[in-house]
Amino acid sequence: MKDGFRRSMAWLHTWTGLVAGWLLFYVFVTGTASYFIDEITRWMQPERPLVQAPVYDDSVPAVAAMLERAFDRLEQVAPGGERWFVSLPHDDLAPRGRQGLSIAWETMPQAGEEHGDTGRERLDAATGAVLPKVETRQTAGGHGLSALHYDLHHRLPHDWGLLVTGAAAMLMLLAIVSGVITHKKIFTDFFTFRPGKGQRGWLDAHNAVSVMALPFFLMITYSGLVFSLYTYMPAARTALYDSSHAYVAELFLQDTGEAVAVSRPATALAPLLAQAEAEWGRAPVAYVYVTRFAGGPLEIKLVQKRSRHLVRFWVPPSLRFDAQSGERLAGEADSSSALDTERVLLNLHFGLFAGWWGRWLFFVSGLLGCAMIATGLVLWTIKRRKRHLGSGQEHAESFGLRLVEVLNVTTIAGLPIAVAAYFWANRLLPVGMADRGDWELHTLFAVWLATLCYALARPLPRAWIELSWGACAAFALVPVLNALTTDKHLGSSLPHALGGGDWALAGFDLTMWGLAAVFALIARKIQRKLAPAPSTMALKEQSA
Repeated sequence: MKDGFRRSMAWLHTWTGLVAGWLLFYVFVTGTASYFIDEITRWMQPERPLVQAPVYDDSVPAVAAMLERAFDRLEQVAPGGERWFVSLPHDDLAPRGRQGLSIAWETMPQAGEEHGDTGRERLDAATGAVLPKVETRQTAGGHGLSALHYDLHHRLPHDWGLLVTGAAAMLMLLAIVSGVITHKKIFTDFFTFRPGKGQRGWLDAHNAVSVMALPFFLMITYSGLVFSLYTYMPAARTALYDSSHAYVAELFLQDTGEAVAVSRPATALAPLLAQAEAEWGRAPVAYVYVTRFAGGPLEIKLVQKRSRHLVRFWVPPSLRFDAQSGERLAGEADSSSALDTERVLLNLHFGLFAGWWGRWLFFVSGLLGCAMIATGLVLWTIKRRKRHLGSGQEHAESFGLRLVEVLNVTTIAGLPIAVAAYFWANRLLPVGMADRGDWELHTLFAVWLATLCYALARPLPRAWIELSWGACAAFALVPVLNALTTDKHLGSSLPHALGGGDWALAGFDLTMWGLAAVFALIARKIQRKLAPAPSTMALKEQSA
């Protein structure tokens, strides 16, 4: 009975992995890139200046004066707005990086409209003067790759992409669970690796990378499913709520009262900041909101800087005050069991709470996921080809087997080339080109299609070798292309980073070379395994 059950699980593991394998590899590649979404966007906008450490006085009187200057500007650009927002200088976690003084606002909506116009400006922290907007090239950036992770294609309707990736995630969850059941010695096999042993070696590699990051694979798959729960199963929400807006408002504990136009707070700001400092210690106030709802007072809310806490990342501690009298108001509800669960799963899935070491751990785990899927797909073809040759059909290649092998090389070696082409397009497309971000993504898919055509036209061993070396060259040349087209190359970004500056630019270029080295190693091993020896080639020529 046990053996029969395990054989059933082995069948389920094999076929769920094959059916969803190519799509899952695509999802893992684009999802792994998302752990450095802000750094990728920063690299793809080379016009932005190198980040300098801000120098400003963070004492209560200085911050209060800074807020007064921000409110001066908000009175000019958004009098009677629906809400005001001030971001004080601090090191933010989302988007990652040093933030200066900035303001944002939303005007009162017109009749028949749900939202008003929005605006945002950066201000000089010392004078309150409006800083000129840095003109950057249009780019899909890191957000483009992140959207492909769940939308699949930038022209595909959002819900359609979620439904397809949800089905693939469910198949992956089945593959993981059935794989654990199938391999009764899975942890023993983790310490067994026999390279160069054909099918056995590929199975050892598949087992090793699968066990190495097994908790990550379970977490990332399950959290991805739960995150889009009501897209996959909308019946409960539809039955209980009149609209998705009402559901979101209750889930996130949003005030659904009618907004009233705001004005400048009349109360002194220094005492409010002093209360926040007394309660939070030296943890800085990072954000200030001014809002008002019908029947209530004009409110000013001070919000602490985001922390790396799994729950509090989304809703940092805050204090609410009457903006006219300065009287402290009761804290608003900001948590519930359902909301805390949603926040934890979202944080774990995207790694938003993690520091640089945590994001690198997530990134490496994502690469191990790619390796797990790739070794599983290759293992399937090796087993089927061995069975095919054993049946005496050496000269009659199976169409299904050939198709799987071509899709394998196109996905495993071709997709990385396409991702590298996405970065190439950012540097080579005309800066003023219309819909430039879309064309960056068009380039990715066009190059990926080209690798499919190449794999169909070439003998399979040559396609594996040549496309693997192509991926190596494509990534290796990204920093070179960057140096030829911008002034934000390693010669300037690396000294800046070593001097205590931002590592985003230098880290991106160095990562490209690291990926190139990985593909060089893979290409070399494939070449040794698949390329015929010179003596064999000579014998074939003589017999011909």
